[in-house]
Formats: sequence, structure tokens, C-alpha cells
Amino acid sequence: MGRGSKERFHWQSHNVKQSGVDDMVLLPQISEDAISANLRKRFLDDYIFTYIGSVLISVNPFKQMPYFTDREIDLYQGAAQYENPPHIYALTDNMYRNMLIDCENQCVIISGESGAGKTVAAKYIMGYISKVSGGGEKVQHVKDIILQSNPLLEAFGNAKTVRNNNSSRFGKYFEIQFSRGGEPDGGKISNFLLEKSRVVMQNESERNFHIYYQLLEGASHEQRQNLGLMTPDYYYYLNQSDTYKVDGTDDRSDFGETLGAMQVIGIPPNVQQLVLQLVAGILHLGNISFCEDGNYARVESCGPLLPPPSVPGGGEILAFPAYLLGVDSGRLQEKLTSRKMDSRWGGRSESIDVTLNVEQAAYTRDALAKGLYSRLFDFLVEAINRAMQKPQEEYSIGVLDIYGFEIFQKNGFEQFCINFVNEKLQQIFIELTLKAEQEEYVQEGIRWTPIQYFNNKVVCDLIENKLSPPGIMSVLDDVCATMHATGGGADQTLLQKLQAAVGTHEHFNSWSGGFVIHHYAGKVSYDVSGFCERNRDVLFSDLIELMQSSEHAFLRMLFPEKLDVDKKGRPSTAGSKIKKQANDLVTTLKRCTPHYIRCIKPNETKRPRDWEENRVKHQVEYLGLKENIRVRRAGFAYRRQFSKFLQRYAILTPETWPRWRGDERQGVQHLLRAVNMEPDQYQMGSTKVFVKNPESLFLLEEMRERKFDGFARTIQKAWRRHVAVRKYEEMREEACNILLNKKERRRNSINRNFVGDYLGLEERPELRQFLGKRERVDFADSVTKYDRRFKVRR
Repeated sequence: MGRGSKERFHWQSHNVKQSGVDDMVLLPQISEDAISANLRKRFLDDYIFTYIGSVLISVNPFKQMPYFTDREIDLYQGAAQYENPPHIYALTDNMYRNMLIDCENQCVIISGESGAGKTVAAKYIMGYISKVSGGGEKVQHVKDIILQSNPLLEAFGNAKTVRNNNSSRFGKYFEIQFSRGGEPDGGKISNFLLEKSRVVMQNESERNFHIYYQLLEGASHEQRQNLGLMTPDYYYYLNQSDTYKVDGTDDRSDFGETLGAMQVIGIPPNVQQLVLQLVAGILHLGNISFCEDGNYARVESCGPLLPPPSVPGGGEILAFPAYLLGVDSGRLQEKLTSRKMDSRWGGRSESIDVTLNVEQAAYTRDALAKGLYSRLFDFLVEAINRAMQKPQEEYSIGVLDIYGFEIFQKNGFEQFCINFVNEKLQQIFIELTLKAEQEEYVQEGIRWTPIQYFNNKVVCDLIENKLSPPGIMSVLDDVCATMHATGGGADQTLLQKLQAAVGTHEHFNSWSGGFVIHHYAGKVSYDVSGFCERNRDVLFSDLIELMQSSEHAFLRMLFPEKLDVDKKGRPSTAGSKIKKQANDLVTTLKRCTPHYIRCIKPNETKRPRDWEENRVKHQVEYLGLKENIRVRRAGFAYRRQFSKFLQRYAILTPETWPRWRGDERQGVQHLLRAVNMEPDQYQMGSTKVFVKNPESLFLLEEMRERKFDGFARTIQKAWRRHVAVRKYEEMREEACNILLNKKERRRNSINRNFVGDYLGLEERPELRQFLGKRERVDFADSVTKYDRRFKVRR
């Protein structure tokens, strides 16, 4: 019985009946219906995890499950995959052990649509690693930061959407760095595409970022006065969606966690106060409204503003946001209603002030709010990185928790970028689990029947191609480079140019207000309204100058630009940034040994035990689970280069241990024959050995463990014998000292070696008959026996 088998019995005793199959490679029938039926059966029996070989499928239960305690951590630590029910802890333990054994960096790619449970999965991974890895005080500090970074980043980066109450509105790749002994002693976060537009606008039934509601609910009386905090419905940046509460979320309690997280990460109390002041300043900034005054914008002076008495001009609507941001209210008004533009005429360049209309002024206000928030978020990420940084990298485990695929009724530029990144992640999965695996069999000369699947590279190329035909992002950047004003004109130009460039593409269609892309997860219709402005992502130099004049050093630090340096070439766009970040991420992931968690959202109601069959079948189809099962079933669970295979399993035979002298291929064949592995369980490639079933690999691992156990016992035996001999010599020396000059008659016996057999039983077979067959003689000698009359008897 393997390690943890007894514990497994106790866990499963709550559900005596068998719930489907643990590993869907073993399904008797491979179809979307069969996969969905198996997942449904397990889901309704409270088994949310299922395997496809080494890939973990996780179904969001929308409730707290009972098997994430310290008992389960003990159960899965060091156990083989087959010993226990499928669990995220098993995958995490496998990653951690492989990192230490193979000395290779690992990563886990968590994918699925919004609300499928990706962020929670990432938390469990980091929590498990924190529990099973050792270390002292410094390591514990890093562990605390790893765990406390979650509530902080969720407060500033997550929000309620229509589909998910705690949706990640940014992408995060968290690298946990380890020493060679396996202790987490550093880390690094890379963040992608924060959804800045949410700061100034939300759809119906959605909320802004959690931090706003946490601050308004959890602030102390003093903070409320100093920051001028009101109820959420007072603020324009919060009241557009008329949604302020989330079921199951305690904003007041979460605010305490957020403050605690900032403390652990090492943000000083005065900077914490400035962070909250900036959050409040953005809220008050949003309440600045404009009216038309002769075709130009003028700040409206009305509004229920309640600034503290120390702010001059108490009734003026600009005074309080200016006070919180540490800038002059007059300069704030000037920068919101006019813009400095460079004019070139007759070979000369001069700056002129252009007065803005109401629409342009509101756009400028929102641009400042979004710029302030995104730079604050970058500061928090950098603060976490500074608290965890280490001088050199050794080993690492990367956890990718990124926004899920999204299809809303109205999809804009943000959904376009989010879905592009998910398309790239799907491409990695296809490349490494379907395409690369099959190509490897062909290259290695393994007998193989190819399995058909949809390769979504064609969709990635449609979006990101640079040259003929140019992709959607290249066309978008070209349009943005030539646009001069806000409004819908540029968006319609974009639509026309897209129709000319990719109108005939099989995965692209256009309509009067936008275009449709046939993604791997389905068709998504994008509204081009605002595409160009959001792609430009420009924060005008006037606003940067304004914030550089703030009396708060913290705010000045968020705007380090040198505006007097002439920039040549095109300014970078949001689309080009996310394209570069996505490709850099793919490169980083491909340098690691990948593991996969495919998350499935069972319903749109967010209720436990609610199963929407069509929704799940759609996810099963676009995630490619059927093809994944077929490749895994027809293929090989394990493959390793001959040299690495010998290095790990050479200990199993005396011919290969401690070193195999001959050809590596022959060494592997000798080893597999010596352990009696069935010939149909493995194939020899040109450079690698392929083992078909996981059970065969587990058998090798168990034999290896037993060998090490035997060697450990031999070492223990030799050590104990050495200790016993040393103790005996010490005792004999002590006896000599005790009997010194007290045993004169037989003084030569003190240092005489003890023989034990003084009769010579080995040479006297007539005496052996008195002994049992397996009886061991400790002492044998002749004695003189006296009877009661003192007569001698031999």
C-alpha cells in the first residue's frame, strides 16, 4: 500500500460510491458528451478536480470545499499522482519535486474563461508551496509577502463583472524563486494590461475596482474627514452602474486585509496614507463636470462637495481634488480645459494653447484619472517585487493567472486584447500538448498515427501579423499614427482599412459598427467605437507636467518622464505593448517545464450544484479536451533523454550503477529489461526513451525509492556498528582504569580480546549436535562443575 492510501480511504469514505473516472484517459468512450457527463457526475458529488494524464481539469464549485486543509497538504506531500484523488495539491507537489530533482524551472498555466476559478487556483498553489517548503526567518518573510500580495493585488486589480464577482482585470505572472535547497527566498511579478477604462466607466451590474468600495466602507472617522469620503452613489466614477455591493464580499473586512498586506510588504505608513489619498483624489476628480461656454468647456461650480475647512475656496468643485493631489486648483482647471500643442510652420516649431470642448475636457479628466490609477498599480507591483528580490536566480516556479476569455453583449478594445492573450495561451497549449508531442514522435521514429486538431495559429496571425497581409493590430497602429482628433472618424477609417486588409480572411467578418473574429472559444463581435483612442493610450504632456508639480513627492515619483527629451518615431500604443508582453510571456513559459490547469465554469448563475450542459460542452470543445485525451491515450505518459533517464534510474541495476560505461541507448534497454518492464510499455526513440503508461513510471519510481531505502539502511547499519564499537572501546578503557593495580593475579586478562567460542566448535562437529540448526553461539567454554559433596564432575 503506497504512502497516503489509508488517508485516501478516510477521505473517500464520505462518498462511498465511485464518482466517474479520476483520469479521463480511461473513459470508455471519447466524445464531448462523455467528457461533460463525467465532469457533471464528479461535480455533483463534490469532486471538482479530474485528470487528463498530467493536465488538471478544475470545475468552479461556487462554494467552499472541505479538502483544502493541512490534512490534505500532508496527504499529497511526496505522494505519487495515482495514490490519491485528483487535486491541485498533487499537481503543485509534482512541480515542486520536479524542480528539485531535475534542476529545471517549472510553470503552471491556468486558463479558462472569466469566472472559471483561475485566481482561486493560483492562491491554492502559492499556499501549498508556502506550507511544504522549509526555511528560516528570512524565508518566512518571503512566504508572507507571497501570500499577502494576493489581497493587495486583488483590491487594486480585481472587480465585479457581469460574469464574475472577483474578476481579475489584469494579467499576472508570479515567479516564486527558490534556493537549491527548495526554500522560497525571492519572487517576481509581471503584470499585463490593467483594464484602466474601468476606473472611469463600468457596464450595468458591474463595479469599479474593489479598493474604492473597501475605502468607503472601512475608512476610519478621521480618514473620512481628511479624504472627504461620502457614500458610493455620490461619485460619478462609481454610480454609473448603480451597483455597490457584492454577495459574499465584506468590503470593510477586506480593507483591513489590504492595509495589513501593505504593512507586510514594507510600504511605510505615510506612503500608505498617500496611496489612499490618491484613490480618494481620483474619485473626487471624477466629480468634476463641464458645461459649454461659447463652444468651449468650462468647469461647473456646482456639486455637493464637502472639503475640510483647511482647503481654501471651500465651495469650488476643483478645490478638493486639487488638495488631495497636491496641485494648484487653478492649474488643474487650466490643464483640464486646454491643451498645449506643438505647431510646425515655416520650418519653425512653437507651442500653442488650444481650448477644449466639453467632450475633449471630459476625455482629458478621464485620461488623468486612468493614468494616476495605472501608475499607482505599477508602484504597488514594484513594491512587492522590491520586497522579494534576490541577487541571483536559481530555481523558480511560475504561476500564470490571467484574465479569462470574455464575450459580452458589447465587446470593446479591452476584450479584444484580453481575448488575444487567451488566444496566445491556447496556442501554447496546442503547441506543447498536441502539435509538439506528435512531431516529437515522428522525429524520434516512434510508431504513431497522427490525430487531427484545430491549430489556432491562424487566428493569432490574423491579429498580430506585421507584414502581408498585415494583422488587425498593425492596421490599428497605422490608423492611430495618422489620427489627430478624438471622435468616431478614426474608428470608421479603421473599419474600412481592416476590410481591405483582412476582409477575405476565413476567421474575420465585418459589420456596420465593428468586426467579428472567429476565436478558438467562439465568435466574438467587437464594437470599434473608441478602439483608436484606447489604443493610442496617450497621457498628454500637460497632465504629466501638472502631476510633476505636486507638493507630494510620492505623486511626483509616479511621473518620472523627462518631457524635454525629443522622442523620435511612433509612440508605443496599448496594442503594441500587449502584443510584446504576450510574446515575451510565451517565450518565458517555453523556457520552463509547463503544467496545465484548465478551468471550467459550470453556470452563469454563480450558484453551487447548478450545471448548464450546453455551456460546459462548449468549453470542453474549445479547450480541446477531446483531442487532448486522444493524444494522451495513444501517446506516451513520459519521455526522457537517454542520459537523464540513466542518471535517474541507474541505481536499479549493478551494471548501470554507479556508472554505465557503454552506449546510453543500450544502457537504457538493459535497465528496462532488468526491471522486467513489458516490451509494449516503452519504445526507444533516436535520443529518448518513451514510457507509455503512468503506472509503469510509478513502478520505476517505487523501485528507486526501495533502492535508496536499502542503501539508507546499509549506511545506518554501518554507522550504528561504528558507534557500538567505539562505545565498547571506551568502556574497555574505563574498565582498565577501574581495575588498574587491582587485578594482579590475572592482570594479562584485562586487555585480552574476547573470542566467545573457546571450545572451537567449528572444528569439533561432535559438539555441534547439541545446537539447534539456526542457533547462534555467543559464548562457549569448558567449565568445572562441583556437586554437593564437592566432587568434581567434568
